[in-house]
Amino acid sequence: MTPWVKRLLIANIAVYLLQLAYPELTSLLVYSRSRLLVAPWTPLTYMFAHAGIGHIFFNMLVLYFFGPRVEARLGSGRFIALYLVSGLTGALLSSFNPMTPILGASGAVFGVELAYARYWPRDKIYIYGVLPVEARWLVVIMTIVSLFGAGGLGSAGTAHFAHLGGFLGAAVFLYVIEHTRTRARPAKSAPVRSQVRQPPAPRGDDMRRWSTIPRGELHEINRQEVDRLLDKISLKGIDSLTPAERAALDRFSKQKS
Repeated sequence: MTPWVKRLLIANIAVYLLQLAYPELTSLLVYSRSRLLVAPWTPLTYMFAHAGIGHIFFNMLVLYFFGPRVEARLGSGRFIALYLVSGLTGALLSSFNPMTPILGASGAVFGVELAYARYWPRDKIYIYGVLPVEARWLVVIMTIVSLFGAGGLGSAGTAHFAHLGGFLGAAVFLYVIEHTRTRARPAKSAPVRSQVRQPPAPRGDDMRRWSTIPRGELHEINRQEVDRLLDKISLKGIDSLTPAERAALDRFSKQKS
């Protein structure tokens, strides 16, 4: 269990328990565009409130399964930013239906799910523990369902615009961080020990090349190694890589056509 996934699970469950104890609290937390001026906090608070036990159970279940690996890949700071941006974008798109209030973590959780599919697109997700669907196709299916629902062809009472907003916010967020990764501040150089020459820190061009390694074209074992090394950079910084690990990333990046 990673730090922010744990905190978000606790926060959502705590708010739901407060809703059960004080039912009038729910009306103060839900979001709708028509109430934005009198309740400007609701684009944030709506994603911590839920409509019932099934609602919160499935949202937290998805967060529990997908969240830890995404947080380990992105780092805790970027993970919570992804979660909040996805939820806020869900509120923004829900404004197309200004009179309908929304609540629930679905928009934020959908953003986490999209990030998972971005980095591990071929991982199989077992729907109801039986039906295997690759992560990338699961996102495609859920997008189509939400588009139909937003057009009035889906189930009533479901925040389809919030779901689409979660996907959109996550896609934009991931695009931005992946294309600004090379602008990160260089780490402080480590002191030279004995007479061993320390390898130079990777240049911005190296980081750009590593972030665009064609993972889908790699053998599964090599793909897992690339993921492990990129996770290591996210968690511990570029300087944590050994010369052999840097060479491995360079070798994988040269496979790009």
